[in-house]
Parts: sequence; structure tokens; C-alpha cells
Amino acid sequence: MKRIAIIGGGMAGLAAAHELWQLQRAGNSAFTWHLYERAPQLGGKVVTTQKDGFTVEGGPDSFLTQKPAGLELCRELGLEDELIPCNPGAQKIYVVVKGRLCALPTGFRLTVPTQWWPFIKSPLFSWRAKCRMALEPWMAPRRDEADESVAAFITRRLGREAADKIGGPLMAGIYVADPQRLSMMATFPQFRALERKYGSLQRGLRQSARQPGRRPPMFVSLRGGMQQLVDTMSAPWRDQCHCHTAITRLTHRDGTFRLEGDGVGDAYDHVILACPLHETAQLCGEVVPAAASLMRRVRYVSTATLSLAYRAPLTGLNQSLDGYGFVIPASERQRILACTWSSVKFTDRAPAGHQLMRVFIGGGEQEVLVEQDDAALVAIARDELRTLMGVESAPLWTQVHRWPQGNPQYDVGHPARMRAVMQAVADLPGLHVAGSGYQGIGLPDCIRSGRSAAAAAVDSNVWKNPAATIPRLG
Repeated sequence: MKRIAIIGGGMAGLAAAHELWQLQRAGNSAFTWHLYERAPQLGGKVVTTQKDGFTVEGGPDSFLTQKPAGLELCRELGLEDELIPCNPGAQKIYVVVKGRLCALPTGFRLTVPTQWWPFIKSPLFSWRAKCRMALEPWMAPRRDEADESVAAFITRRLGREAADKIGGPLMAGIYVADPQRLSMMATFPQFRALERKYGSLQRGLRQSARQPGRRPPMFVSLRGGMQQLVDTMSAPWRDQCHCHTAITRLTHRDGTFRLEGDGVGDAYDHVILACPLHETAQLCGEVVPAAASLMRRVRYVSTATLSLAYRAPLTGLNQSLDGYGFVIPASERQRILACTWSSVKFTDRAPAGHQLMRVFIGGGEQEVLVEQDDAALVAIARDELRTLMGVESAPLWTQVHRWPQGNPQYDVGHPARMRAVMQAVADLPGLHVAGSGYQGIGLPDCIRSGRSAAAAAVDSNVWKNPAATIPRLG
């Protein structure tokens, strides 16, 4: 009987385990499997705390519906009725400009204006920048598939001010990355595809909007928080998961992998490495050194998420809480990256008469801030909220979640490096990789990669078509 090991209990590892369990339920009993996780709990960055009527997310608070793997998994688990959209009545996003919050005009699709009157009236851009952005349909398209940075792409299509005020903080903020280094082809290839097909982002987005069919909300969460997905998924097979168990070495001989670590010395036919790339490189350095060398070239940065609970109304508040929050361009030189008004974005995240906010710190040039203690981070968050929003109220309580070396950086050239990694891993039968470091950091990306790796471990032929391992439901 085939033995399969999963190393890593984040979303990719859990999705791999779920796929194996589903295959066993479908009648495939030709394998056994175990999952090993060094942390005391499963879920990785997916951490939800319920406190005093508040629902607090330590990591992701939602997932993208345009990539189907997340919705499909929720349907399989019977969680479809638990899905909740972002508050449709408060869809504004603010950008900090010269120390003040300025609303992103209605109709913006990430960096591209699709409604002209709100764009023209907006004080967010200078008239020179507005004229430059309006010229986008007449800018010569780039039709090759060579990579470039997010900043270079937005500057080329929409101008430097668009890159600084919107492209950088919005697009790079998702990846906690420097837009001057962030790979366009690894992060937003759909925009390059629109440029190649239509010659213009604005024309491409207008055409896409005309496509028939009902579209789900762009982002959804779960009523009980994102950990509801982890708990529901892992409940049937939790006894096959070994937390507090660090795997420190992986060797391969005569077609068999051996794991060494905390009380582990077992042999397996297939191993799924669902860890951050720097940990995966350490484990597979002996068995696939070429892949490990490429993995080590992927940088990771540290961040912290601070949740602050308040009693409403907030003393000194000079900003309407009528949106999802705000992002901050690097040129503003603030000590925080962004702030989400969590209890506005999802209306059930705080009890009546209260507010919940999440502040993001670290990454890039500010990574050193994450090394400060909790009290110092809370002081930074309160100072910035006072400066930008006038908030004088003391929070009822705070929570700090740190993610040391937790965010992979998709630098220019990342897709080519990952193709080389996948080829090097494929040269060793039985070894599989999955996770946020390869082809997408979002939860749907991790789910897809985990399920694909698990299906390949059971039947190596499906690796030629990873999408075949994810059933199309609905």
C-alpha cells in the first residue's frame, strides 16, 4: 500500500489532506497518509479569534471568488450558506494623499478607471495625471510575454502618478511587496492578457463587463471567520495530523523517502512539501539540490497584523467610516501599510455600538518594525490612526499577530524560476510541492496547488493536468 506524507499544515497542506480523504471516500483505499505540522495548531496564517462578540482575523479575512477553488471547496464542505460578501453598502477604499484620506473614485478596477465622471471629479489625481490616464487606450500595447514589474507596467499604461497613488498601494499591498520589484506576470497576468488582446486595459475591461451571466461578489468570507474553513475541513481526519511535529530532514534512497524530526523516522513513497519555500529548500536540499537552490532565491518578508477593538463613537474621529479602509503609498512615509475597517467591511464582526479595525505593519523597508514588542506596535498603530483619522479613543483591547518571514516576494522573473523548480522536482518521482510561494498567494491558489499535489501523489498521470484534480461543482 502506498504511503503519503504531507509536511505543512497551512491551507495548501490541508487542501492536500482533504483531497486524499476525498479520494479515499470515493473508494480509493490503495494508500495511507499522515500530515506533519510544527505549530501547535492547523491552518497556518488562517487564525480566527472570537472575543467579547468580536470576530478577529489574524491572517486573511476573505478570499477571491474569481479563482474557483475556494468556492468549490466551501460547497463540498457544506459551507455555501455560511459564505458572506463584503458589505455592499460601504464599498469605498481610501488612499492617503498628503496625510489625508481620499476616496478612490467609483468604477476603478484595481488601477483602471471605468467610469469617467467620478474619476474627473476626484481630488485624488492632478489634472495632468487625469489626462495621462485618459490617454491609456491610445498607448502602444506590449504584446510579448516578457515579465516586468508592476510599477513599470502601470507607469507604461497609465502614468507615474497612477503607479504611485493606486498601483503601488493597492496591487503591491496585496503581496506586501515593492511594486518596483513585484512581477506583473506572477501577480496580475490578466491585465497583461487584456493589453495583448484588446490593446488597452480600458477597452478590455469594458468588453469583460459585457460578458453575460451573474457574477458572485469579488471577495467573500465565512460567517464564523476564515478558521471555520480550517475546522470544518479537518474535522473528519484530524487524527491523521501530527501537530507540534517538526520535520528537519528528508532523504531518498531506493525509491523511498525517509522523514526525520520530532520523534519521526518513518518511510514514505510520496512526500508533499507544503511549507514556505525557505523551509522546503532546507528539507529537499539533499534530494533535489537544483530545485532547492532556486527556492532559496525567493525572498520572504515579515509582517504584523494588529486588531483594535473600540466602543463607538470614537473620540476625535474626523473620517466617515463608510468604506473598507485605506491604503498608504510608500511616498507618504507612514509607519503602517494599510488599515481595514473590519466591522464595516463585514457588518457582523463587532457587536452593536462597537468598531473593529485591523492595522498592517512591516514588509519591505519597514520590516524592522515587526521586531518591536507588542506594546510598541500598538503605540505605532494608535499614533497613525490619530494622525490620519483623528482617533483619540483608547482601544478596549488589542491583538497582535506576527508573521515572521511569512510573505513570499514574487520578484520579476518569478514565473520562469518556478517553472524551473517544478521541472527539477518532477525529475524525482514521488516528490511534490504546494503552497503560496509558487503560483499565487491567495487561499484559492493554495487550495488548488495542494489538491493538485495530492492527486498527483495518488496517480502520477494527473500531474500532467493539475486542474483535473479539482472538481467543477455547482
